[in-house]
Amino acid sequence: MTGQLRMVDLVVLLVYMSGVFGLGCWFLRKSRHPTAFMAASRSLPGWAVGFSIFGTYVSSIGFLGNTGKAYGANWNAWAFGLSLPIAGWIAVKWFIPLYRSSQDISAYAHLEKRFGPWARTYALVCFLLAQLARIGTILYLVALALAPLTGWSITHIILITGMLVTLYTLLGGIEAVIWTDVIQS
Repeated sequence: MTGQLRMVDLVVLLVYMSGVFGLGCWFLRKSRHPTAFMAASRSLPGWAVGFSIFGTYVSSIGFLGNTGKAYGANWNAWAFGLSLPIAGWIAVKWFIPLYRSSQDISAYAHLEKRFGPWARTYALVCFLLAQLARIGTILYLVALALAPLTGWSITHIILITGMLVTLYTLLGGIEAVIWTDVIQS
């Protein structure tokens, strides 16, 4: 037995992680074309995409970070979450029809068509920097929760989960990400 986790719990955790990774890799055969990799050939049901978006926003930040901040300081982070349905409604009403009509694979392609390559590059760099900080926070919070249970070091947990997620994303594309998000949501 390692940490506070019994062997059966550790096996369940490892089987779960392996299953999520395996599901992500299963989509490797489907994502050979750029449209399949980036947009899942535009064939995913709306409910699956909705679950994926929900799962993305209800990460370890939502479970550990926001609740801890609300308990220890103030409710500002929680109040931000109340604006997400409004932002979703705005996206459905105006942005999604715009992207669908243009058949662009990403918002960055639309920005380049509309404003030129500088807009695409600027938006992409800003998004990547924000996501790197967010991913670091998410992985750290997951590791912070798992370390006392497994007895593993925080560094090892971050490396293992980060590599698994990166691998199944690179192999299976957005379809792998969305279906694993559906399972985890």
